[in-house]
Amino acid sequence: MQAQHCLPEEENDMLKGKTVLLGVTGSIAAYKIAYLASALKKLHAQVHVLMTQNATNFINPITFETLTGNKCLVDTFDRNFQFSVEHVSIAKQADVVMIAPASANVIGKLAHGIADDMLTTTIMACKCKKIVSPAMNTNMYENPIVQDNLAILQHYGYEVIEPASGYLACGDTGAGKMPEPEMLLDYILREIAKEKDLLGRKVLVTAGPTQEAIDPVRYITNHSSGKMGFALAEECARRGAQVTLITGPVQLKTKHSRIRRVDVESAEEMYAASQIYFPDADAGILCAAVADYRPETVADKKIKREKEEELTLHLQATQDIAANLGALKGKNQLLVGFALETNNEQQNAEGKLERKNFDFIVLNSLNDAGAGFRHDTNKISIIDRKGRTDYPLKQKTEVAQDIIDRLVATLSPGF
Repeated sequence: MQAQHCLPEEENDMLKGKTVLLGVTGSIAAYKIAYLASALKKLHAQVHVLMTQNATNFINPITFETLTGNKCLVDTFDRNFQFSVEHVSIAKQADVVMIAPASANVIGKLAHGIADDMLTTTIMACKCKKIVSPAMNTNMYENPIVQDNLAILQHYGYEVIEPASGYLACGDTGAGKMPEPEMLLDYILREIAKEKDLLGRKVLVTAGPTQEAIDPVRYITNHSSGKMGFALAEECARRGAQVTLITGPVQLKTKHSRIRRVDVESAEEMYAASQIYFPDADAGILCAAVADYRPETVADKKIKREKEEELTLHLQATQDIAANLGALKGKNQLLVGFALETNNEQQNAEGKLERKNFDFIVLNSLNDAGAGFRHDTNKISIIDRKGRTDYPLKQKTEVAQDIIDRLVATLSPGF
C-alpha cells in the first residue's frame, strides 16, 4: 500500500520550477486526469498535457487548457505551436512524464518504439522518469501480450503502476482500474518533490528471507515478505542513489530504474553476493531475515516418512553476513542493521550494534501490533551510540523515509 497525499485544497509552491508532462489516452478514466492536472497547478508545477485522438472522445482538450494555462497537444503537425520543434522542446523541459490512463494500444507502441502521434513522439524524446498507469478491461490487462509489453517498458526504466481492482466501466469486476488521482499525484511527488540527497551514492540493500534446503522438496525459512527492504531500496533510488538489491525469494517487483536486483535463495548465496557488491557501496542496509542455521547435509532425494515418529536434523551455523561486512567496512562506508526482537529488545539491539560494527541499528518488535513480518506497517526505533529515537506505527513506505533520512544525516560530506 502506498502512503498517499490528498489532493491539495490550497496553493503551495512544492513543485515550483518543475515541469510535469501528462499523457492521456483513450479510456473512460481520462476525466480523472483533470483533477490531477488541477492539483499539480495548485502546487505551482508547469503542466503540459498530450492527448491521443481517441482520448478526445472522453474529455475535451479545452478542459486541460483551461486548467493548465498551456495548449493541449494532440496533432504532431499542429501549425499553431509555441516551440520550434514542439515535441522535442517539451521533452527537454519535462522533469517527469506520467501516461495515465495508459491504453493497451499506447503501451504496445511505447514498448516497441512506435512514434506515430504527438504523445508517443514526445515520450520517445524524453530522458526523464516515465510512469505508466494502465487502465483497461481485466482480460485485456491480463493478456500475455500486454503483460510482456509492460515488462519491456520496465526493462527500459519505465515505472508501471499496478492497476486497482474493482467494478469496471465495461461491467466486469477485476484488475484494470486506474488508481485515483491522489495516488497518481503521490507517484509524481515522490519522484520530483523529494530532494536528490543520495545522488551519486551507491547503496546496497538486502531484503526478504533465505531458504535453506533440507531435501529437493523441503526447506527451512521464515515469515519475511521483503516489503521493508524493497521500500528502502525504492526510497534510496528515488533520492538519487544507484541501488543494488540482494533479495531472497519474495513475490515483490522492483519499480525504479536505478535498482539493480540480485535474486538469491540461501544464506550462502546472499553472503557471496554481498561480498561482491558491498566493497563498492557507500552504504549497506541489511534488512534481510537471513537464516542463522542450515542443515548440515542436504538429502539428494525427498526424505520419506518412515515408521519412526521423529526425524532429527543436524544444523550448522550459516555465514554471519552482518559481522563479516562490519569487519570489512571502510572508514568511508556506512552500515545499517536490523534487529527484530521478542524480548530484551534494547539490550539485544545494542549488543548487535557493537558486535556487528553497525553505524546504527533499526529495532522493531514482534510484540508491537502491526509491526514485523507481512504487515504493510511497521513501528521502529533507531539506536546508535548516542541514544535511541522512537517512531510511531507507520506505513512501511513512510518508515523507509525515516530510515533514509537518518542515513543521509549520518553520511558526512567526506564520505
